[in-house]
Amino acid sequence: MKKLLFIAIAMLGLSTYAQVDGLPQNPEPGKCYVKCTTPDEFKTETVKIEVRPAHKVLKTVPAKYKWITEKVMIQEASKKYIYHPATYKKVKVPYVKKEAGKNYKVIPAAFTNDTEEVEVFPKTANWEYSSYKNCASDNPDDCKTLCYVEKPAQYKTVPVKKLVHDAKAEEVPIPEKKDFYYKKVIDQPARVEEVEIPAKYATIKRQVIDEPAKVIEETVPAEYVEVKKQVLVKKGGVTVWKEIDCGLVKPNKLNIHWPLDSAKLTAKAKSEIDRVLIPLLKNNPGARIELSSHTDSRGSKAYNKRLSQMRADAIKSYLISKGISPSRIVSIGYGEERLLNNCSDGVPCTEAQHQVNRRTEYRIINAQ
Repeated sequence: MKKLLFIAIAMLGLSTYAQVDGLPQNPEPGKCYVKCTTPDEFKTETVKIEVRPAHKVLKTVPAKYKWITEKVMIQEASKKYIYHPATYKKVKVPYVKKEAGKNYKVIPAAFTNDTEEVEVFPKTANWEYSSYKNCASDNPDDCKTLCYVEKPAQYKTVPVKKLVHDAKAEEVPIPEKKDFYYKKVIDQPARVEEVEIPAKYATIKRQVIDEPAKVIEETVPAEYVEVKKQVLVKKGGVTVWKEIDCGLVKPNKLNIHWPLDSAKLTAKAKSEIDRVLIPLLKNNPGARIELSSHTDSRGSKAYNKRLSQMRADAIKSYLISKGISPSRIVSIGYGEERLLNNCSDGVPCTEAQHQVNRRTEYRIINAQ
């Protein structure tokens, strides 16, 4: 983004350098200039528009009818059929009610009781010290003897079961069972008897056209309106430098109080935009404006960044709806990045001190 040019020239000779470098010619010390793109110039013309073409209007004259008498058939000749159903007789039919088969009888495994001897500790031998009971010396070590003692193995008898015969299955036959049922079979088949039905007639009255309908045609002339339209006289797009109030190149606060956790413009906020920003953009055609929205430090930085961007974008969308070109508006959300006091995270501050940081600002910037 190009920054605005602040010009405070003390020597007239610098104007030649400005002309060569694309800067304003003959700038005055202490004044500010903004690079703008000249708008298109239009003139108003009046044209005559046909809003309703000439057309025809049709009027109809209904037909005239008369009554006549006719003999008509009200029921055609036809046939009817009398159905005689089939007769049945009952017959006996044998069938196998239960098929022959087999089942199995399980004979479980048989066991006998027995025992088994298990060596639970092996035979061992080691050296052992012992002393005389009636030792004549006062020193006990004089009466000690060393013997190599053998200890027998230890056994345990465990009760066990031994298999006499394993489990097996024996076939058990299932005999076949027979039965019978009755069913009806056709004794005499069904038949249809055909009977003739004669036609029927009646006398009716009906209306027929005596005089046919007709159409009468009328012509309605075309209608016109006069419309004023804008015609391009001179194409814009030329880059020029325009003197502006130096206060507009610095951030200026808009009197907008956003609802908590919201980026929706209130009626009062729209009124402030109509009062301040729209006249500023219309009075400086071709200039661009930067909208910056800020929050206090409460809440996460990521959330504050998103919220401030949504608020700046809400103002931009409203300006576009008022006819301002999107290319003339830059919207930026800074969140809590640009606090105006020391009320950062963890610093105790009053509500009034936090309110100072919750702001939306605008400033004029150069055209691209």
